[in-house]
Amino acid sequence: MLSQLMVLFGFFSLVLVLVYWVNRAVVLFDRLIADGHSAGVFLEFTMLSLPAVILQIMPMASFAAAVYVTNRMSGDSELTVVKAVGYSPWRLARPVAIYGTIIALMTAILCHVLVPASIAQLRLREQEISGSVSARLLREGTFLHPARGVTFYIGDIAPDGELRDVLLSDRRQPDRSLTYTAERAYLLRADDGPKLVMISGLAQTMNLEERRLSTTTFADLIYDISGLVAQSRVVVRRLDTVPTLELLTRTEALAEELRERPGAVLQEAHMRFEQPILAMVAALIGFAALQAGTFSRFGVTKQIVGAIFLLVTVKLVESGVSDPVRSVSRLWPLVYLPSVVGLGMVWALLASGGRGWRPRRRGSPPAEAAT
Repeated sequence: MLSQLMVLFGFFSLVLVLVYWVNRAVVLFDRLIADGHSAGVFLEFTMLSLPAVILQIMPMASFAAAVYVTNRMSGDSELTVVKAVGYSPWRLARPVAIYGTIIALMTAILCHVLVPASIAQLRLREQEISGSVSARLLREGTFLHPARGVTFYIGDIAPDGELRDVLLSDRRQPDRSLTYTAERAYLLRADDGPKLVMISGLAQTMNLEERRLSTTTFADLIYDISGLVAQSRVVVRRLDTVPTLELLTRTEALAEELRERPGAVLQEAHMRFEQPILAMVAALIGFAALQAGTFSRFGVTKQIVGAIFLLVTVKLVESGVSDPVRSVSRLWPLVYLPSVVGLGMVWALLASGGRGWRPRRRGSPPAEAAT
């Protein structure tokens, strides 16, 4: 049974990850490619966001695998046979508990190690590419606005990197407007920032107060564009990137540093312990709900619907305790209330399923079929 649970868990995890990943990848693809980034950057970002996606689907995949395996064993009368030889619902739940523990360990690795590290790296890469000159300026045939009051246009980009038919309009100064046009231009990287070297062009200066236009032709002109692409390199940390130990030991300092409430810091820390438990509880609810009902030739559809309802109830409890914990830090034990409620449901379901069970006496043979 344990091997079947693990195989089905892998299958459902793959399906759910693909569904979530495709939905997120479409939005990410439109944003990155539209900003001029390469497919390599898109793949890097999708890989960095994958651990968070896997963490989201772990409870659902755990629940789905437990329900599917239990339903199949019930339909094949395997559970009926093992119950007939004296196995109680509590004994049958042992493989599911082991399976849930394995899933909980996997989820804990994601919560405490992989997800914070991947999100931190993702934020860093977002910070780095936000100041990319090529991504923000090198798009041909499009009027770009890299800064307020600035318009930039490139007619064509040659294979050797030469920019052709360039227009740059700078209206950031309140008293005048500058417009540069050039037949050719090049982007150069300098120690003090990127420069735009325009060749064979015209500079037009419009004095807005006097309504007077001045024109100047130039053979070459260097324009500093560092102000258009430079971004702050200070990476601001967020709660989801801070290690768990630091969340628990430096709660007040982190709350002040990140401008969060101490309750929010503690909630983030304890949710990383709660999520693995919820993944295990989801598997146990899926198994126990199918054990509670009596045999029916119409299958276990009602039990499956009931199991889904119980899982939704646990999620509602989780949502209900979120705001109180964030507001009052001393209420952090409420973070574990959804798991307590879920385990209570499992106990009640298994106890209900075991009411009609009677252990077979040691040494007594099983009942023989009438001949």
